[in-house]
Amino acid sequence: MIEVARQDYPDRDTLMRNLAELVADQLRGAHGSKGHATLAVPGGTTPGPFLEALSEADLDWEDVRVLLTDERHVPEFSPRSNTRLVRETLLRNAAAAAHLVHYHAGGSEIAPVLEVARERVAAALPIDVLVIGMGADMHTASLFPGAPELAAALADDAPELMVMHPPGAPEARLTLTAPVLRAASVVHVLITGPDKAAALERALVDGPAAEAPIRAVLAAPGPVTVHYAD
Repeated sequence: MIEVARQDYPDRDTLMRNLAELVADQLRGAHGSKGHATLAVPGGTTPGPFLEALSEADLDWEDVRVLLTDERHVPEFSPRSNTRLVRETLLRNAAAAAHLVHYHAGGSEIAPVLEVARERVAAALPIDVLVIGMGADMHTASLFPGAPELAAALADDAPELMVMHPPGAPEARLTLTAPVLRAASVVHVLITGPDKAAALERALVDGPAAEAPIRAVLAAPGPVTVHYAD
């Protein structure tokens, strides 16, 4: 079994607000020791309230770099864009001063986008605080079971950012790779609902990360905490 810390909350609102306070404190700690901090956050709908709560935190946001754990290859202001989500939820209020390391570049081809985005990501590493989600299929970021690039993205020598083609997805994605995620100073796994709780129990059983990519993050060498509410 993979051993992680776990914090259960009475409801989702309490989870989101308490996690935001904890992450803000950890960012202050990183800033106090280095003069800057890097935060990585997930996309999707689940983390929206957490990001909104974090946007109100009192800290030196001008010295904080924000990374997305993954992004779809869609226009920046598409409804499917994680960049758009982060701009609308986190990069407002006090956090409007933070620096977003975005993955968008001109043109429709993904190869030049990857090249530019990989340089931006490398300059922002390492991650001080990682908040990441998990799907019911045990994917995390855009590390999906069955994706043709998964083995390369899980490898110890994976580049910082890779293109992924999740099975059945309408577009390619860019994702932080397993070594980058595992190297975060602290990791928070944010999950809600019984389906994901059941998936977490399966993921904590020893087995290959190719079957459950979240295992690569759960087994990270630094502190990992799962935050859960129904």
